[in-house]
Amino acid sequence: MNSPDVLVIGAGLAGLTCARRLHERNLDVQVLEASDRVGGRVRTDTVDGFRLDRGFQVLLTAYPETQRELDYDALDLHPFHDGALVRYNGRFHRIADPRRHPLDAPRTLVAPIGSLADKLRILRLRRTLARNSLPQVMERPEHTTLEALRTRWGFSSAMIDRFFRPFLGGIFFDRTLEASSRMFEFVFKMFAEGRTVLPAGGIDQMPRQMRQHLPGKAVRLNAPVEAVEAQSVTLHDGETLQAPHVVVATEAPETNRLVGDVTPTEGRSTVCLYYDAPRSPLDDPLLVLNGDGVGPINNVAVPSDVAPGYAPKDRALVSVVVVGPPPDPQDTLEREVRAQLIDWFGLQAGGWTHLQTQHIPYALPEQAPPFLSPPEKAVRRRPGLYVCGDHRRTASLNGAIAAGRAAADAVWADHTA
Repeated sequence: MNSPDVLVIGAGLAGLTCARRLHERNLDVQVLEASDRVGGRVRTDTVDGFRLDRGFQVLLTAYPETQRELDYDALDLHPFHDGALVRYNGRFHRIADPRRHPLDAPRTLVAPIGSLADKLRILRLRRTLARNSLPQVMERPEHTTLEALRTRWGFSSAMIDRFFRPFLGGIFFDRTLEASSRMFEFVFKMFAEGRTVLPAGGIDQMPRQMRQHLPGKAVRLNAPVEAVEAQSVTLHDGETLQAPHVVVATEAPETNRLVGDVTPTEGRSTVCLYYDAPRSPLDDPLLVLNGDGVGPINNVAVPSDVAPGYAPKDRALVSVVVVGPPPDPQDTLEREVRAQLIDWFGLQAGGWTHLQTQHIPYALPEQAPPFLSPPEKAVRRRPGLYVCGDHRRTASLNGAIAAGRAAADAVWADHTA
């Protein structure tokens, strides 16, 4: 094999973005991916005709990087309803964005999910973030999300416990709300300014689409890397490759193993359980939140209500998210989850077929402050060696792509120096 100009380790969104940008500048790029497909954590498996994303994932259409990198029309995006069902005190309470769903406004106002003042604070939060650019959001003092909700925005404990803990817990995999306030405000701004969607064919249609911009032999699958030294990359089978530029585009723990001095290496874990149901337990494509904070379930969704292709005809796919590591043995978790589903949705949930339990030990980087101080971490380790991934920017699809683009720019600058 001829030596390429650039070796990219990892075919997640960061690595694919980096490779595409360098290919467009006529550099010869070789991507090395340890698994059997592109996408990294952005992955979809097919089980009995159901599309099971690797954990419950969504795309926020307001992300500037995905707008730049992806063809939304080709992805055939399907939106969630801009609201949620919050399970509190034995009942479901429907809340929604009154601007997009004015008919839901009366129910939202009387729902016992925070006070009327809390709901007015939501509007103030939205207006303030709408007036701020993303760089301005990242310049605001960094605290924990919990501290920002309490002191900066003035939300009551009821609103925080019944809405923000399950809502943000499902995004950050952290019900303690220790994630950076900058991350919270960035994500909330994105939710407010765009739609929450799923691609018709599953979340992995995004990396698959990105892969199409590269030559056929540019991505080498089933090629795990053992070591990186100077400009040499050694694979697990002992093969050695060389290139003037090496980009490590993997999760933080793996990047730290390969090149060292990467922080943070800690991550947040989650468990996602999927069920085959004869029909959806919901009336609309809504997210269901555990506002009681009791039981293992953090949130429930029915992806096939959003994008029908997630399930075979006349079936429904139910997704359940549990935050944190699973108990041992894991079948205990499934029994506890099913009991809670029966409590929420009735005896019909007892007949749902359990399709799969996914434990994702590293679902996101640890985002507690000072994760985003600074908001953009260096991608150049030295001329010829670069790192990228969502641990270099915001822990999001947007952040992964942004880091990949930054790494490509750094490679190009060194290549043309």
